[in-house]
Amino acid sequence: MNATRPISGYRADQLVARLTEARGRLRSLIDRLPENGWLGPRAPHLNPPLWEYGHIVWFQERWCLREAADGSLAQSVLPGADALYDSSGVAHDTRWDLALPAPDAVDAYAACVADAVATRLHTALDARLAYFAELSLYHELMHVEAWWMTFQNLGYAPPAPPGRVARAPAERLAFTAGEIDLGSGPDAGFIFDNEKWRHPMAFAAFDIDASAVSEADFAEFVDAGGYDRRALWTEDGWRWRSAGGARHPVYWRPAGETWQVRRFERWTPLASGLAMLHVNRFEAEAFAAWRGRALPTAAQWLRAGLHPEFRSGDAWEWLRDPFTPYPGFAPDPYRDYSQPWFGTHWELRGGGPVTDAALKRPGFRNFYLPHRRDPYAGFRTASAE
Repeated sequence: MNATRPISGYRADQLVARLTEARGRLRSLIDRLPENGWLGPRAPHLNPPLWEYGHIVWFQERWCLREAADGSLAQSVLPGADALYDSSGVAHDTRWDLALPAPDAVDAYAACVADAVATRLHTALDARLAYFAELSLYHELMHVEAWWMTFQNLGYAPPAPPGRVARAPAERLAFTAGEIDLGSGPDAGFIFDNEKWRHPMAFAAFDIDASAVSEADFAEFVDAGGYDRRALWTEDGWRWRSAGGARHPVYWRPAGETWQVRRFERWTPLASGLAMLHVNRFEAEAFAAWRGRALPTAAQWLRAGLHPEFRSGDAWEWLRDPFTPYPGFAPDPYRDYSQPWFGTHWELRGGGPVTDAALKRPGFRNFYLPHRRDPYAGFRTASAE
């Protein structure tokens, strides 16, 4: 194992416990699926839960049990698994039409793989296996968040609503010009290929909101006709807004003089202190322009994150930066984690109410297409340059 595959140094029992905990989180969502929920509606932002469950198990088996040191791949314990669950080879819009195993068969597959991984971790743990076990762990935790996004999107009742913290009205933090490192180094524990490697980035003087824009803040923008003011939107943003006829956030509806917000299956009053969630990058840009400001750059966001009054963890936060490779980028063994999405997706930092703490590292780079409204994404604003 060389420095291109850093690990966190977990013991075998710790890795097994973390993998078991992640599967328990997934199981709690599986157990709340409605009767007809295993396939669900076709949509470009969704996966059939039956496919996604099998894919999660397949990914763990593929990297922890089947991948040999020379790169060769042993057969899956589930015949035909690669043709069903390899996301690099199975086109998204075909996943509803596959001859997917029934849920109880996927349960059996999952139990078999989990037992085999635990045995291998306890008997043959080395740096290479530790790397792939961590990769599988974070892959599953990301998919657990995707299941939460599906539950919100489709109005399913979750196991328990995630806890959220109300914030006081945002103040602004000011910073002089300086330099900060983007990216991570081999001393950071497990990192993903798009974080490699640490390099300096200069920034001009700026100010930034101390906390994410709130639901009440965003309601002011909506009530001021922000969705109808062409001058606030970028060309791509206005094209998106016009094509779908968006007039307010996706999970909002008018309620007299105010708004209600759908949180999973329930409509609730707008909460003034909660971070705005489920806005896409176009909506975030338009709000920032309405305030005469901009989305922060990664350098600004990271510099501000060192300030004791910078409050995060409420949302994935859209940045001004496109999702692009750092200098000298090379893909890790899971080559399709980052590389296919450079140039089309946009960067987010932080972490939302259903994000595992391990993924809320400042250096972790999330990324989505700019029109996506289903992620737990919000934003804060910075001074425009």
